[in-house]
Amino acid sequence: MAGFQTIHRHQHHFGWDNQLDPVTRVEPGQTLRFEVTDAAGGQFRQDSTADDVARLDFGKVNPVCGPVYVEGAEPGDALEVEVVDIESAGWGWTAIIPGFGLLADDFGSAYLHTSEYDGQRVAFTPEISLPTRPFTGTIGVAPAEPGNHSVVPPRRVGGNMDLRDVARGARLLLPVEVAGALFSVGDTHAAQGDGEVCGTAVETSLDVTLRFGLKKAANIAFPRLDLPPSLTDQPMGGAVVTTGIGPDLTVASADAIKGMIDVLGTEYGLEPELAYCLCSVAVGLRISEIVDQPNMLVSAYLPKRIFR
Repeated sequence: MAGFQTIHRHQHHFGWDNQLDPVTRVEPGQTLRFEVTDAAGGQFRQDSTADDVARLDFGKVNPVCGPVYVEGAEPGDALEVEVVDIESAGWGWTAIIPGFGLLADDFGSAYLHTSEYDGQRVAFTPEISLPTRPFTGTIGVAPAEPGNHSVVPPRRVGGNMDLRDVARGARLLLPVEVAGALFSVGDTHAAQGDGEVCGTAVETSLDVTLRFGLKKAANIAFPRLDLPPSLTDQPMGGAVVTTGIGPDLTVASADAIKGMIDVLGTEYGLEPELAYCLCSVAVGLRISEIVDQPNMLVSAYLPKRIFR
């Protein structure tokens, strides 16, 4: 979109640090456009292979654009971030990275799958088509704690939440802990399932346009999201559902995904690695039952509409 100041790809940093110099300062109500590099920092191309995953330079992973200083933002306020627009790149990647992901013990080898997409559909395979749903995986502000903090885990102030509803039209509220908030954004996706179980979605570089607001003395404890109807009505066209049951949510989640990988292999003919990646970009994990202790139930929903 024209007419807005752009934060360019080279204006990025690694890790959250409240001592970083802002790349720009904005007033509440102002809109900025961010050129966001994918989570691999541009290390993959459309013709990359699993060998490139094995050679991944983790020092270049998870760059975030910013930080942006928002005038008037003070600790105790909430920064409002409206996703005005997201411009797509046309292709993305999904990888199994050794040692990373919900089933890391079961998938120890590097694997890479690339997909092309447009504004409507992600061509995951010739037989599998996902709805394109671009969003910002990492979006947040600087924490009050001094030092440089990893981008990998989500935090009270946002960060790598991989919340697939931070999409066009959403309004995100972030707790402010330092003067100016020091906002940054990165890790953009073309599609993802709730849980991002293999550790990656359809990772892609996107241009994101955001409008900033400020709610004084909101004193929220964690990020909040306000969604329009367009982001809450998602028909599935029927679903395949697998479950995991036990006293540990992580283990139950892993069991639900293992069940789905089995279904995708036996009923749809997918090899385990591709099935695991599909679970990461299309399956929604749900906590279906948590009160009947000691066991809890996690369900994994795969929309049937993705199959041609």
